[in-house]
Amino acid sequence: MTPTQSPPRPAVHQEPIEDTPALRHQLAAEREAALLPAELQTTARVVQTIAIIGAGTMGTGIAICALDAGLKVILLEQDEAALERGRLRVIEHYQKRVAAGKLKADVAAANEARLHPTTDWKLLSQADLVIEAVFEDLAVKLEVFQKIDAYAKSGAVLATNTSYLDVDAIAKVISRPQDVLGLHFFSPSNVMKLLEVVRGARTSADVLATGMAIGKTLRKLPVLTGNAFGFIGNRIYNAYRKQCEFMLEDGAWPEEVDAALQAFGFAMGPFAVADLSGLDIAWRMRKAQAATRDPRERYVAILDHLCEQGRLGRKTGTGYYRYEDGKQVKTTDEVVRAIVAQASEKRGITRRTLGATEIQRRALLAMVNEAALLLAQGVASRASDIDVVLAQGYGFPRREGGPVFWARQQDRATLERELREIAQAVGHGFVLADLSPLLNP
Repeated sequence: MTPTQSPPRPAVHQEPIEDTPALRHQLAAEREAALLPAELQTTARVVQTIAIIGAGTMGTGIAICALDAGLKVILLEQDEAALERGRLRVIEHYQKRVAAGKLKADVAAANEARLHPTTDWKLLSQADLVIEAVFEDLAVKLEVFQKIDAYAKSGAVLATNTSYLDVDAIAKVISRPQDVLGLHFFSPSNVMKLLEVVRGARTSADVLATGMAIGKTLRKLPVLTGNAFGFIGNRIYNAYRKQCEFMLEDGAWPEEVDAALQAFGFAMGPFAVADLSGLDIAWRMRKAQAATRDPRERYVAILDHLCEQGRLGRKTGTGYYRYEDGKQVKTTDEVVRAIVAQASEKRGITRRTLGATEIQRRALLAMVNEAALLLAQGVASRASDIDVVLAQGYGFPRREGGPVFWARQQDRATLERELREIAQAVGHGFVLADLSPLLNP
């Protein structure tokens, strides 16, 4: 079993603590995000033992969070070799913490003692919460959940750690869909604070309350989201990434887009992030969606062409950028520039220079438009939840408050005019949102 994969995302950028309206907004939004809407508030189920299925990077990271919180952890894998690799990953984590003086040896030993690695599915019957953390493939997850249904005890909360798959499709194959929810952890899961708690069509209120409560127990920032492709974070990031790719075809080079967004405050630009995460992750998703993609929609194939040439990012030494001695070369090479220029030519676009301000506004407006759609569709319960997700999981600079806070500082007429221009440039498939629910606090 392998860990669930998410589309590329920026690292979290930690800014100095300042007393600004934007940061005050973020802090208030974080406190509110951890609260369920009044109609869903109820008593959570008791969780003392967690079973995690999948001992890869994601699963062991979740296990570390649970062990640190004093919980008993059953770590389940399909074979002894994979299980041993996962067990050693957890043990090595604690050894490094002790060696660095960040954890006392007796605490590390106590945590390790609560870890129970196994290949025996029958041990799921001991768990109050089961978290599936296997490969991000619906067929694989459906098979795993059918086995969970057979072995988990009555009343156990059953969670899928998915980045974008349909939680209802997973819940549908078992006898107790009311016990199923999504828990979208962010990698590395023992470091990243954000946790998207995904509500399925039949998820019971006490299961949602348990999801939010376990998030707090694991020292996460839990945010409720509806069950829609990509939930809140990946849905908005996907719109942001697409707009950045459109700007490549329009005339910008990857390093110009990255530099402009770093200047705004992102820790990394989208193309450097993609290289860091591995271009093959997004490529695999694109190929899976190719059969259902509307041919009328504007589609940028630059990433596909890079992958076809074996440029998968840092791990292969080349992607959007080249990497020498592990360090990124600041400017793109002739191979990338040729692929980008050919994409512009195929689209019939005369390339032009895009300034930093235009790059920043187009990227941010794409986020704002998608945020308004998510709010209107009920995927996000509160506009402020969107700001928490983007700041905590996707590197949006906290000093800017989040895309919603940023939008509320802009002139509305200008925002709407620029969004209409973007909609016209993108063409078929771009849904222009009504900004009213988003801009009215």
